Amino acid sequence: MKRTLAAACAAAAIAILASGVASAGVKTITGAGATFPYPVYAKWAEAYYKATGVKLNYQSIGSGGGIKQIKAKTVDFGASDAPMKPADLDKYGLIQWPQIMGGEVLAVNLPGIKSGELKLSKQVLADIFLGKITKWNDAKIAAINPGVKLPEMKITVVHRSDGSGTTFIFTNYLSKISPEWKEKVGFGKAVSWPTGVGGKGNEGVSSYVSRIPGGIGYVEYAYALQNHLTWTKLENHDGAYVTPTAANFQAAAAGADWAAAKGYYLLLTNQPGAKSWPITGASFILVYKKADKPENTRAVLKFFDWAYKNGQDAALKLDYVPMPEKVVDMVEKKWSQTIKDASGNPVWAK
Repeated sequence: MKRTLAAACAAAAIAILASGVASAGVKTITGAGATFPYPVYAKWAEAYYKATGVKLNYQSIGSGGGIKQIKAKTVDFGASDAPMKPADLDKYGLIQWPQIMGGEVLAVNLPGIKSGELKLSKQVLADIFLGKITKWNDAKIAAINPGVKLPEMKITVVHRSDGSGTTFIFTNYLSKISPEWKEKVGFGKAVSWPTGVGGKGNEGVSSYVSRIPGGIGYVEYAYALQNHLTWTKLENHDGAYVTPTAANFQAAAAGADWAAAKGYYLLLTNQPGAKSWPITGASFILVYKKADKPENTRAVLKFFDWAYKNGQDAALKLDYVPMPEKVVDMVEKKWSQTIKDASGNPVWAK
């Protein structure tokens, strides 16, 4: 089901319907966090509901909010695109795992320019977000876009106003391609932006870009597609200008060594490869190792187990990248070894 921009904004904290075989007595599971995976979580939940009528109440409030809520134990799981460091996982007694992978794109609002017609090099992209390039017909942009009619229009940068894993991924990428960005701004779920206006969630950034002539903002690819935003090609690690597709997101993720990543702390930005999309990332789920409500945690695990095994088609249609089977097996083995009830019994067992 296609979601309009208005519907997506209104649905930032809706109760997403979900289904599948849930733990006895658990009719609703709750989660909060990342907006990056929201379109695919909504699809999964809709399909999952048709089996048993169990609801997933997911608040799409940003990764920072999701981490806060799981720490406060106000939800059954948190969701974040910014993986927590192993030391922080241990500090709060949490376990995280990668659930889905996807890509971020640069969405622009430029008259007469269609998706894929505009190219942005690494240096130009960094200079735009540093506030050094302020007009769309700047000579540096024109040099890499021969034949494209660039408007004499002010560039308005749109960024996230909330603590965001999408921001974490994007600023991590900028820090890798621009020493100046790394030194002056750095990366994190929230940064001190040199320029621009802020919107809440992928929904807010999408809304601002669609309303501001000359706007440019970073959003998850499914939001750009569903809201008919114009996206750009980007220069990747190897110097090729690439298009955002599931295949190119997969190319960036192909070398990911999840087994070697302690606590699954792994970033996929600026990966080598001729086809690799440069702003690729994974989205993570967080639960407590010691489950205060083991039936709820078991219901969460059943939902995400179902999503791993039955949600691939829905994910691919939205240009997300499903986790490889070997990673799924590794993750679910970790569930059974790590997540316990108060008596020390495993919460997850097939």
